[in-house]
Amino acid sequence: MTANDIPQLGAPIVLVHGLCGYDRVTAFGRPLKDYFPGIRPQLEASGNRVLMPRLSCTRGVAARAGELKRYLLANVPNGPVHLIGHSMGGLDARYMISQLGMADRVRTLTTVGTPHRGSPFADWGMKRFAGLLAPFFQFLGLSTQAFFDLTSAACAHFNAAVRDVPGVRYFSVAGVCDGPLLGSGWRVPHEIVRRAEGANDGVVSVASATWGEHTDVWDGDHLNLVNWPNREARKRGVWDSLAPDYGRIIRRIVAFE
Repeated sequence: MTANDIPQLGAPIVLVHGLCGYDRVTAFGRPLKDYFPGIRPQLEASGNRVLMPRLSCTRGVAARAGELKRYLLANVPNGPVHLIGHSMGGLDARYMISQLGMADRVRTLTTVGTPHRGSPFADWGMKRFAGLLAPFFQFLGLSTQAFFDLTSAACAHFNAAVRDVPGVRYFSVAGVCDGPLLGSGWRVPHEIVRRAEGANDGVVSVASATWGEHTDVWDGDHLNLVNWPNREARKRGVWDSLAPDYGRIIRRIVAFE
């Protein structure tokens, strides 16, 4: 899909990163790495305004949602936006819309690899490592709340309190990573999630990522979904850029301009 195939939206597109994420890494004033590599320039090439906030790495959903709200009020003081949230960023966006009075500012939310019902890998990790990680994070002055917020129990409480808002359209993307797409770094978490919930992207199952009125299922691991390259699969000739798939997201949401 080329830029000419991607509609130009009237409202800005906001790309919201996940846990331990960032907007863009720069050095000496030059961009080195985007959290959504290749996606922003492709959407901008068709005339869209694309924004990428930087939220706290490990603070909880409620805190990050507050940061997202402040960013939007500062950078889009008037008018609506379309949100695309990866992983925890999707939960941040849902909380902001539902709990922080931003429903009238959001037309659509598309979540990508978001653990709406938590992740069995987060459950596994918190049971085994929470006690070890907490002192280390405290020493660094970092919060650990994000890790708790991604567990199945925390997401069950979240979903009971954070309801979808009428008037906002919700969509989602889930990932499936198996066979030649499954890199060595994802095998342990993939198996933990597979045993508990079936097909998954390495940390989030299709069942957990499914949300809203339509769900796309893409081939790739959790970071491939935001176009981080799958180097092992590329060497095998079975993976290419997923940036064009974001054009499909825009073609879907243009109807709600």
